[in-house]
Amino acid sequence: MKNEELQGLIGSWSPDLMFSEEGSQYLNVTVPKEELHAILFKLKHDEQTSFDYLFCLTGVDWGEELGVVYHLESTVFRHSLVVKTQTAERENPALDSVCDIWATAEFHEREVFDFFGIEFTNHPNLKRLFLTDDWDGFPLRKDYEDNINMIIK
Repeated sequence: MKNEELQGLIGSWSPDLMFSEEGSQYLNVTVPKEELHAILFKLKHDEQTSFDYLFCLTGVDWGEELGVVYHLESTVFRHSLVVKTQTAERENPALDSVCDIWATAEFHEREVFDFFGIEFTNHPNLKRLFLTDDWDGFPLRKDYEDNINMIIK
């Protein structure tokens, strides 16, 4: 399915989705966090999309918002999609877990939690993955300060 066809189909599922191609081969769709789990579930299980492979899940600090970017592929149809979502809540950011949709998301979400502090609701084992339990802060956030390891030029 071509990007235009994907956009037409997925766009019919919700009026709140925003699409762009951003000069890449991938169709990008931004999903409100309240609809994230339902849309991702449908992307995997709808027989016309069959996005059965989550090959990347990345945390992002856009400045005002924290978010996650999901790269999906259908191994059946060989089409790809990038799904973005965000939360303006920086103190207690939370998004729905997608571990129940793609098992591989479990460790990706733990990494995002570790480095960005985004909680994933209904995650089966949300805890730090790389950093120690006593680590203070989230080192991949733009507002993170590390006075001990600062590099001064």
